[in-house]
Amino acid sequence: MTTAEEFEQHRTRLFGLAYRMLGSAHEAEDTVQDACLRYLGADRPAVEHPAAWLAKVVTNLCLNRLASARARRERYAGPWLPEPVLTSDGALGPLESAEQRDAVSMAVLVLLERLTPAERAVYVLREAFAYPHREIAGVLGLTEVNCRQLYRRAVRRVGDPGARFQPAPERQEELLASFLAAARGGDLAGLEKLLAAEVTWWGDGGGGVSAARRPIEGREKVVRLLTGGGRFAAGLDFTVAEVNGAPGLAAWAGETLAGVVSFTLRDGLVAQVRAVVNPDKLDFVRRQPAR
Repeated sequence: MTTAEEFEQHRTRLFGLAYRMLGSAHEAEDTVQDACLRYLGADRPAVEHPAAWLAKVVTNLCLNRLASARARRERYAGPWLPEPVLTSDGALGPLESAEQRDAVSMAVLVLLERLTPAERAVYVLREAFAYPHREIAGVLGLTEVNCRQLYRRAVRRVGDPGARFQPAPERQEELLASFLAAARGGDLAGLEKLLAAEVTWWGDGGGGVSAARRPIEGREKVVRLLTGGGRFAAGLDFTVAEVNGAPGLAAWAGETLAGVVSFTLRDGLVAQVRAVVNPDKLDFVRRQPAR
């Protein structure tokens, strides 16, 4: 087996790590490619455990990127949302448990923006990849005690994962079908039954595509958004797709992907909606088997 073939065995896992760290699919791809080049040029006898060596390289490359990424996001036009990824093809690795799906949800990726780069690295390595604190310390060049402190702080800032777990995928798809039918049909009463009182809508257009520049909060305002101006996304077709580990919607203008919508459900109601319509953030999804 060649060195390049050896690296390919790790690519999906490394992409999943970089994506969780950065919230950006294209930056995760760039990071993994940088790691590949370093692996191909490394002194092979010195790489005793390739998986651990590569995880350390990718994590540190991500830490270098996060500082500049945070500055860019502070200047971002309107709400910043992570780039969506379709996960039914295993793009982010196994999502076999509620905990694994929660760790890649759009809601959690947004919450991870609250963390410092070091807190984010510890949280991702621990929660998503079950690294023991001793190994995390080796990856980050910190003490085990420091890593435990960072992890505790990160958990406090992100919150209790148990409160975020979604209903079964079949029930989620039923709710999304009802939501889409009510929104497309301008059914105010139907929407009011499906939306939580404190529902919030985020639209990420990046300044180049029409989208609300601020979150829309409250059932009444979100209903007005969905039923006004020619009704919800008139002229678009929608397909259900697994978005970041949960059922979501892909919006199509003919054969062109126009947006990806993800949902957070709570107590059988839609509590949060995140619509990514920035074309730059849809590039990765366009290259996935989405339809």
